[in-house]
Amino acid sequence: MKETKIRDFTQGNITGQLLTFAFPIFLSNLLQVVYNMVDMIIVGNQLGKTGISAVSVGGDVTAMLTFVAMGFASAGQVIIARLIGFGKRQQLGRFVGTMCGFLLTSAVIISIVGFFLRHEMLRLMNTPAEAYEGALVYSIICMIGLVFIYGYNMTSAIMRGMGDSKHPFVFIGIAAIINLVLDVILVICLDFGVSGAAIATVVSQAVSFVACILFLYKNKEQYSLHMKVCDFFVWDKEMLADLVKLGTPMAIKSASIQVSKLFVNSWVNSYGLVVSAFAGIANKVASISNLVSMAMNTAGSTMVGQNIAAAKNERVKAILKRLAVLTLSIATVFSLLFILFPKPIFSIFTQETEVLDIAMGYISIAVLLFYGGALRSVMNALMNGSGNTKVNFATAILDGIVLRIGLSVLFGLTLDMKHYGFWLGDALAGFTPFFIGIVFYFSGRWKYEARDDDAVLH
Repeated sequence: MKETKIRDFTQGNITGQLLTFAFPIFLSNLLQVVYNMVDMIIVGNQLGKTGISAVSVGGDVTAMLTFVAMGFASAGQVIIARLIGFGKRQQLGRFVGTMCGFLLTSAVIISIVGFFLRHEMLRLMNTPAEAYEGALVYSIICMIGLVFIYGYNMTSAIMRGMGDSKHPFVFIGIAAIINLVLDVILVICLDFGVSGAAIATVVSQAVSFVACILFLYKNKEQYSLHMKVCDFFVWDKEMLADLVKLGTPMAIKSASIQVSKLFVNSWVNSYGLVVSAFAGIANKVASISNLVSMAMNTAGSTMVGQNIAAAKNERVKAILKRLAVLTLSIATVFSLLFILFPKPIFSIFTQETEVLDIAMGYISIAVLLFYGGALRSVMNALMNGSGNTKVNFATAILDGIVLRIGLSVLFGLTLDMKHYGFWLGDALAGFTPFFIGIVFYFSGRWKYEARDDDAVLH
């Protein structure tokens, strides 16, 4: 029997599968957060609050430009999982070629658009004058390397859609090590400052992406990737239509959340350099809150997608229950760490007293972020795995725009809680997918969506 790297999640021990599939994803996300933190820690200790602010704002702008990659890579992962659940492995190669061609083309277009709008985005962010040049340089360098960021997300989604989370972790590990080494060389030894941190990020992503491509090509038989070069340039219309149908609301969701976060961070930056510097640290705390959420969401989406396609509804329910237990337990551990040891944690980023004073008022918001991430990961796994475009679109609008901006304005401006109010509104909006998902779950629509809507699967 031919060896395969594709995993079947329609049978076997659910808890064991969740943990073994999600843990490498968690480690991958952790490494991404860590090597983004490395930029901030090294720059912060080398250049102070001005450097932290520049990296923070530049990172926000770059994150905004990745919305297509995040949305369509997630959609591609779900479609791959559903193709496997339906026993349509022979279509995987054609679909992967279509998805890759579409995403890499999108990356080039968005890079060009972002470059021409760079000043407008930084002005909208209320970038502090002291940090403007650094943020501009950081943004431009990351725009040049955007195709590599898209490429890594794309290739990781392909492997995870097939149930392989181990190898994406290996490749992000390679990126993390390269990033750390280059940060030390470029920022500390050669004194390149903020630009050195950006170059380190782009080069590490590029190496990781190329390594992923080479690995997939070498193991294409084991992944059932039977494709031709022309598949990357001549896209299958039905497959592209399915990708666009599912990916558009996911991309809108990603974009709307990024836009609303830019809105929040823009107001936060308006409170001065010290607050802007801590905003960068706060963003890293938010990233930590998403570690478990994203890992469980990614693993759960693949498992749910396969089982809905295979009409194993009771197994889907069991997957969601296990997800809830695991994510809430880990959120509790994270919360206790921040409550008991706040100063040692925040002192990792900076020793400046002004910035640390702001950090002490952020602890309760961090706890909300942890529990919001835990709960939404369960329902996002259901909504994404089912492929329901309407529910994903509704979540995108409510979570990303209406509630995130609305609550931030309510607490920050109307109730005059200033920067803390904007952070509080952002944290509370993170619970939105959970409440929408609960309604969707009890409606029972998730049992049929994946089998009714896909042209590719018929």
